[in-house]
Amino acid sequence: MRYIGNKENLLDKIYQAMQSKNIKGNSFFDFFSGTANVGKFFKKLNYQVYSSDLLYFSYVLQQAYIKNNEELYFEKLLNKLSFQSRSLFASPLYKVVEYLNQIEPINGFIAQNYTPSGTQHLEIPRMYFSDENGKIIDAIRQQIENWRIEKIISENEYFVLLACLVETVPFYANIAGVYAAFHKKWDPRAVKKMELRPTEFIINDFDNQCFNENSVNLLGEVEADIFYLDPPYNQRQYAPNYHLLETIAKYDNPVIKGVTGLRANYENQKSKFCNTITALQELETIAKFGKYNTLILSYNNEGIMPQEQIISILQAFGKVDLIEFDYTRFKSNNRGESKHKKMIKEQLYILQR
Repeated sequence: MRYIGNKENLLDKIYQAMQSKNIKGNSFFDFFSGTANVGKFFKKLNYQVYSSDLLYFSYVLQQAYIKNNEELYFEKLLNKLSFQSRSLFASPLYKVVEYLNQIEPINGFIAQNYTPSGTQHLEIPRMYFSDENGKIIDAIRQQIENWRIEKIISENEYFVLLACLVETVPFYANIAGVYAAFHKKWDPRAVKKMELRPTEFIINDFDNQCFNENSVNLLGEVEADIFYLDPPYNQRQYAPNYHLLETIAKYDNPVIKGVTGLRANYENQKSKFCNTITALQELETIAKFGKYNTLILSYNNEGIMPQEQIISILQAFGKVDLIEFDYTRFKSNNRGESKHKKMIKEQLYILQR
């Protein structure tokens, strides 16, 4: 899934760094969950995982991957549908996904506001999704909600199906990487007919918890051996950059504005880590009041918090190590051209009390 700061390709190195510093523990708090990839990684390693994020679409992914701790069978739903899969060995989830992939498209909120036909009255019609895929998204999203209302899927089944949709959409979005803008010409993958993809089930030995909350508000509630912080590195707020995933997850028919159809109100989803002064203040609050043995701050050399100030703040609460390693970052609009590649340094600030 395309996401700013996604750590999926760095997790092995991060874990190796933890091992090199002999960091022990059984519980892990993913403080800025995002795609939930970090929480998923440590859940598979059998840590008790806590995760949180301000964005609701992240909460959907957390519910599906972190909170849910069993394989789901969709018995009520499949009994009602009497749907025959084309695959003899299809799992229950795959059968439901297969069913959703063949339902009739609907001209709903996404098709009406984020496709060329739905916005042809605008000076610049929005080209986030093809006309066909906008209607497919609406149909799948409405069907999932109707099943929940009819109580023929459980809460866990509901979030797993929503996660399937949230994770599938980016593969068909006509964007460079974030949803703050759309391409004026069609990306080849955006004009392919969307097919919903199933998620995986991750099961471990613990009661794992997730929250749709500013994690700073959880400092008195969540206690874990390891706090992992992967905050925004610059001034770009995540809410406007991922407004469409948020709208698909909530499906709340929001007031929208501007050329790109941004959600009009995201004041309660702004991160203080997008400002240098407030970011340093938040970091100090977390380091001071968090209930942890080890705090790991994942940052990079282009971040708005200066290295010397980060170290100064953390050193007030214990021993601090800094581990750096290079990795290649693609610009979101590079179209695969190697001349746009750039090496940046991932920085792990490790505070041990």
